Amino acid sequence: MQHKKLPVGPAARFISIVCLVVLTLTHTACTGSREENRKEENAYADTFRRHIQTTETVQVYPRQELFLTGKVEYDPDRVIRYTPLMSGVVDATYFSLGDRVVKGQLLADVRSVEYSSLRSEIVAARSAVQLAERELRAARTLFDDGMLSEREWMEAQAAVSQAEAELRKTEHDMTVLGTDRPGGAFSLQAPMSGFVVEKNISSGSTISPEGEPLYTIADLSQVWVTVNVYAGDLRFVKEGMEVEMTMLAYPGEVFTGTISTLSQVFDPEERVLKARIVMPNPDLRLKPEMSVTVKLKDQGREQAVAVPSDALIFDNDRYYVVVKDAAGQYEVRQVIPDSHQGDRTFLSSGLAEGENVVIQNQLLIYADRKGGY
Repeated sequence: MQHKKLPVGPAARFISIVCLVVLTLTHTACTGSREENRKEENAYADTFRRHIQTTETVQVYPRQELFLTGKVEYDPDRVIRYTPLMSGVVDATYFSLGDRVVKGQLLADVRSVEYSSLRSEIVAARSAVQLAERELRAARTLFDDGMLSEREWMEAQAAVSQAEAELRKTEHDMTVLGTDRPGGAFSLQAPMSGFVVEKNISSGSTISPEGEPLYTIADLSQVWVTVNVYAGDLRFVKEGMEVEMTMLAYPGEVFTGTISTLSQVFDPEERVLKARIVMPNPDLRLKPEMSVTVKLKDQGREQAVAVPSDALIFDNDRYYVVVKDAAGQYEVRQVIPDSHQGDRTFLSSGLAEGENVVIQNQLLIYADRKGGY
């Protein structure tokens, strides 16, 4: 069966020509669009590359940084806690908590029956000395006249010495208690110069040797900073290590010191070792019980490659960096951090010294290379 050819009229030829023109224009437009896109992509790539920054890795000795807590304490060799040696009633006090006192200054008056008895003993001891001296003078006359043996003369001398010894002992006991006051009272004196940091005495209160200390005086010109060191941090803490200290009372200010002693026994209650920092305190800025944050720095024994911490990319529990090679190509590299210090991270593997690491727009490059990595 033969197919007949359809006649081609003027209208059909016009439609064919129009379609050919449209296809040509469409092809030309698409080609131009692709060229414009390529130009835009190239311009974008140039702009992106200009905003990529790199830094060269360096190899340095890392310094371990550790933050510990501590507090200011009295130097125990510069503290006196006064406990009374006899019972009594407080008549008056002449100091307050926090006052500065001078050695020998009167702090309180105390009335005591025991002290009255001690005063009576002193009166009796003085009378005994006077009697023994009078008998010694009489014995001297008799001895010179030959009416007294040498043994009796020596016994009279011994009696005077014994009476004087008893008097000195009683007077010393009274001196230890305080200054004698009229009416069977005595005054407590400051045993050293310093500040009253504890006070447990007031007018009308009773005191006894079994009670708590009446007051505590501390010389604050030198204090201790006691630092808590947990078992996990012990390997970083050494005697002689320099430290930096900060306190809420002095924001922005850093105090420096050195660990002088590290205890070898754990505190049974806090389960920590106590490190001691002896601090001069001439201006009295460090107050007992003040909280302190202590930063320790210890230089490592081996060098490590350091990179800015911002260059690290954390993904799927791993760390990566983007490295730019000598040909300008970018490579994603897995690294293993070892420690951090400020804005730097020390690596145990993954990079060598002198490599260029991307520190800006590295996330975009990583996302682009991630599929092929």
